[in-house]
Amino acid sequence: MKRIVIFASGSGSNAENIIKHFNSTKTAIVTHVLSNNQHAKVFDRCERLNIDASLFDRESFSKDDTVLNFLLAEADIIVLAGFLWRIPSKIVDAFPNKIINIHPALLPKYGGKGMYGMNVHNAVKENSETETGITIHYVNENYDEGAIIFQAKTSISSDDTPETIAQKVHELEYKHFPKVIEEVILQNE
Repeated sequence: MKRIVIFASGSGSNAENIIKHFNSTKTAIVTHVLSNNQHAKVFDRCERLNIDASLFDRESFSKDDTVLNFLLAEADIIVLAGFLWRIPSKIVDAFPNKIINIHPALLPKYGGKGMYGMNVHNAVKENSETETGITIHYVNENYDEGAIIFQAKTSISSDDTPETIAQKVHELEYKHFPKVIEEVILQNE
């Protein structure tokens, strides 16, 4: 059984969805959640779900090898679920094609530094897009530039607001992210 470590910076709804999915499979198990935000709601979710969670800082993530050494000991697969920092190349190099991220748009559109959450949905609305969606991709050293694994689309009407666009995108995330992670794990066994 593969071990998944999730990185999350916010509410943790995708992390919870992934944890619950893998609790009912024999493919993998979420062993730990790591966060760079001491106020992240993901800690409350982990406590409720009985999943170990830890806080880390930029020093242990980028400068020294604390986080890297933890991952080497504890993770087969790394999943970014609403995690906002760029992954250091030393971690990317140690886990080639084993770090998976979800982005709330159809990359390559609306990707890159600063393009996350409502920033993406506001930009999609401002540009009068007729569709948006999710992109699940491998992580490399650059924001949102890793190889695409999967995309799912949803249509947007002129009546949609950034908030309703966000809701449509969240539905796609919850539906597809855990299943795509599982497919990637099964394909790489």
